[in-house]
Amino acid sequence: MALSAHDAFAAGAGRGRRRRGARARRGALSEINVTPLVDVMLVLLIVFMISAPLLTAGVPVELPKTEAGSLQDHSEPLTITIRADGQIFVKEDEVPFGNLGPRLRQMTGGAAKPIYVRADGKAPYAIVAQVMAALQTSGFSSINLITDTGGPSSGATPAKPATIPGEPATQ
Repeated sequence: MALSAHDAFAAGAGRGRRRRGARARRGALSEINVTPLVDVMLVLLIVFMISAPLLTAGVPVELPKTEAGSLQDHSEPLTITIRADGQIFVKEDEVPFGNLGPRLRQMTGGAAKPIYVRADGKAPYAIVAQVMAALQTSGFSSINLITDTGGPSSGATPAKPATIPGEPATQ
């Protein structure tokens, strides 16, 4: 029995359909739905962006700005904060100037640990110098001043002077 061209195409098409149907029944394609994963990651990103600034030191001060970059130290630092009114804090606890050296020696156990001094930009220079001298005489040799980035550079032109309200600006 001879097949016509029409019959040959019909027979081949039927077999192809059967194969596709058998393949679909044989194994289902499984794909990972990434939409919930992306949603969870975005929520976590937002949570960390909001909570990260809250994890910094607890005493609010306005740091002076310099052109120096930040230090890359990942250990828990021993931070001394000097507010604009001259109050001294070790971490978040207020400490009188006379008890600063003994308190730090007690906290470090005599180990040579680096100390970071966060002084408000409006704090009197005399108090900052006295604190740093007290730290040095107490045996701490690694004393670091923390500043904010984005300040004037050493080679830049000076900024325009501030104008007094009610007076014309000078150029």
